Amino acid sequence: MARFFAAIGLLNLVIFSTSFLAAEEEVMTNSWHVIFKRDVDHQTAHDVANRNGFLMIMPMLGSKREYHFMHPQVKSNRKKRSIRHTKNLKLDPLIATAVQQAGYKRSKRGFKPLKSLLDEEKPIESINAFPPKKGSNEEDPLFDKEWYIKNTGQAGGVPGLDLNAEAAWAKGYTGKNITTAIMDDGVDYMHPDLFDNFNAEASFDFSSNDNFPYPRYTDDWFNSHGTRCAGEIAAKRNNGICGVGVAYNSKIAGLRMLDQPYMTDLIEASSMSHRPDLIDIYSASWGPTDDGKTVDGPRNATMRAIVKGVNEGRNGLGSIYVWASGDGGPSDDCNCDGYAASMWTISINSATNDGRTASYDESCSSTLASTFSNGKPGYKDAGVATTDLYGKCTTKHSGTSAAAPEAAGVFALALEANRKLTWRDVQHLTVLTSKRNHLEDPTAHHQWTMNGAGLEFNHLFGYGVLDAGDMVDLAKDWKTVPERFHCTAGTVKGVYKFDSKNALKLQIDTDGCRGKKNQVNYLEHVQSFITLNSTRRGDVTIYLTSPMNTTSLILSRRPNDDDNKDGFNKWPFMTTHSWAENPRGKWILFVTFSSESEEFQSGNLFEWTLMLHGTQKSPYTSQTSPLIHNTKSKLALVKRQHERAAEFQF
Repeated sequence: MARFFAAIGLLNLVIFSTSFLAAEEEVMTNSWHVIFKRDVDHQTAHDVANRNGFLMIMPMLGSKREYHFMHPQVKSNRKKRSIRHTKNLKLDPLIATAVQQAGYKRSKRGFKPLKSLLDEEKPIESINAFPPKKGSNEEDPLFDKEWYIKNTGQAGGVPGLDLNAEAAWAKGYTGKNITTAIMDDGVDYMHPDLFDNFNAEASFDFSSNDNFPYPRYTDDWFNSHGTRCAGEIAAKRNNGICGVGVAYNSKIAGLRMLDQPYMTDLIEASSMSHRPDLIDIYSASWGPTDDGKTVDGPRNATMRAIVKGVNEGRNGLGSIYVWASGDGGPSDDCNCDGYAASMWTISINSATNDGRTASYDESCSSTLASTFSNGKPGYKDAGVATTDLYGKCTTKHSGTSAAAPEAAGVFALALEANRKLTWRDVQHLTVLTSKRNHLEDPTAHHQWTMNGAGLEFNHLFGYGVLDAGDMVDLAKDWKTVPERFHCTAGTVKGVYKFDSKNALKLQIDTDGCRGKKNQVNYLEHVQSFITLNSTRRGDVTIYLTSPMNTTSLILSRRPNDDDNKDGFNKWPFMTTHSWAENPRGKWILFVTFSSESEEFQSGNLFEWTLMLHGTQKSPYTSQTSPLIHNTKSKLALVKRQHERAAEFQF
């Protein structure tokens, strides 16, 4: 319980920090977030809604006090707030407050426009329209094209550069009894390669408010996104249809919530808190617009839903939230995406089948690991092979949309190997078992670097490509990591100027809350809450250096971002690059301008708060996995480092 309230205390700061910087005119929807003065049952909430002309849609976050109301006579998108309807709700004797919901844009990762789909990406017919007869053991016709599962050099790839899923399968782990929710535009649950693995009880349609999250038909196959993601995780094996999922005996749930003109906080929150007793993993291949100038993230209810999920989901072990890092390319930075940059989500970037970064990949210091999204340009069937709408298959799925579900599939294998893994255990396993393999930045801008704890990372790829075989090996004997604490290392306030000729250097000297209940000795996530503005926000570049001399690029140049007014307001820039380090000593923040223009730029930093998250005891010294005997394994290396550090009294 103490852990929960600690998280809620931090959440207050996070929610306050996310003052979203919308360039578009505000749009209001016909939904209201209604909070009652006391707990009420469904019938009472329905009666209150009815007498005020509203419909009661559902309770929020499992609460008996918070509800989602909708007014059928109000337009679903309008430019003005419906003050009269809000006032009427607030006058009701049972209602404490009511807030009309703003609408905002959320974009699918990797979706291509109609012309591209018609000219290049027509889905191919599946070999069989229906499942083969019982007892058949036909191979999956697209398996040889699934280079992300078994890379033999298809489409110009590097043999062996894959998820190593077959190693996990050989040990008997196929995702049995694990459910992953696809938060997207729906799932074609009638598809013969998905039907047997569809978890109807855990599914819901938040766009139509019913139990049938089937995609809405469009001529351009726009709503094929969720079905393609689902097949990567749970397409059946050896049924003669399409390919095979990474966790082919796991279940998938459809949470249709993305197919509507405008997203709302209530729909996001409801999706991320739906049936946490049945859903283990939530996979999201979407986020704020990838235009290189948007700074946005989860609102209040959604943040509370995620925090509630990691504290209470899976019977207290914590729901696993997997997020695609974004498709904005080198002109964007996923630390400006509050979903991918959250410490409660696992941000996944992508690589091509020859180990390079794709042209659309964003980079940021919050990315934890990578999977795959595309093959080399010019090669046939170089995309991700998976299921498609209406019983069909495709070999053209791509983008970090394809990367996140692959990661969810690997995590499903790990959860089957050890059902007691917490949400933080999964992150530790990700750091320790991901591989550099053949991953390289072709521009040579981002090199592989060793942090102070001996862990190798890359600004593009995080800690490397997921390795399902090693992850299940480490997971099965894994001991739950120690309790997590957060320490406010310090705050710098004032008016600190920087310009094109003069960079800004600030420092915070911290003892990691030594001697206090929230002492942090071994780092997990590090956040820098920063408030600044400048003549051109997109030209601001920020670095953070730890006491163990690990430098994280927490904000890179975004040439499309020409904001000169809003800047950043307590924005939580996050890095995972100091994982397992000791936080004590001087942290240095370096702020500069990076621009191709000779125009003079200037800015002001008003506040920097450094937040440290981690453990008091080493999460690795008590581990007894056989992988420790592999002296080159990350676990063995960092365990020895922590054992040496433990000789000194904290």
